[in-house]
Amino acid sequence: MFEIEVKNIFKAFKTVQAVSGISLSVKKGEFVALLGPNGAGKTTLVEMMEGLRKPDSGQILIQGKNWKKDENELRQIIGLSLQETRFPERLKVEEVIRLFASFYKLGHERVTQVMGLVGLEEKRKALTQNLSGGQRQRLALSVALLNDPQILFLDEPTTGLDPHSRYDLWNILKELKSRGNTTLLLTTHYMEEAQSLCDHIVIIDEGKIIKEGQLNDLLHPDAPNLDELFIQLTGKRLTDA
Repeated sequence: MFEIEVKNIFKAFKTVQAVSGISLSVKKGEFVALLGPNGAGKTTLVEMMEGLRKPDSGQILIQGKNWKKDENELRQIIGLSLQETRFPERLKVEEVIRLFASFYKLGHERVTQVMGLVGLEEKRKALTQNLSGGQRQRLALSVALLNDPQILFLDEPTTGLDPHSRYDLWNILKELKSRGNTTLLLTTHYMEEAQSLCDHIVIIDEGKIIKEGQLNDLLHPDAPNLDELFIQLTGKRLTDA
């Protein structure tokens, strides 16, 4: 059984076909990147996997379960971080994490563990309004990891970060990957991010999967990197599409 199965999913908004017949399977413990330009349909697809949107047609199964019948159970096994996660600005870092921990009936020990995992111990008393962009993303990730999720969804978690902050976040995810207990589905438009973190690459454009596979299987002499591959497939660069 796959951890995630997406079967012929369609989703439209008025006259825009955001997702057009996508099918996708994710194995347990696999780190998968959904790679594509802004507007490709990545976020809409992930939001349907997360149970935040309903597809117009098709089926999504998470560990063989669906959102219509098994929402409460599925909420216990997933973690997610949206593109723009906002927290109350007058709360301290530790207070925010404690608040979300209470939703899972988790105590101080887990709060401390998560702060250590994402490197926020020294900022535990800082107000969220005073955090840098990278620190805010770490806080969002800490909340996503609180329930020790079996499946983690991260939607463009490093967009807008400086290179140092981006690499710091990558190292946190690599440490998580090394433990082998989490399946990750990551949306990004950074080629290096997909190459650095993920086992399986899914390239999406205009609501469709145009190529997917292991990185070594996707690249070839005429397309030695993902940007060149994207140009061959679409006639445009990933970074400015």
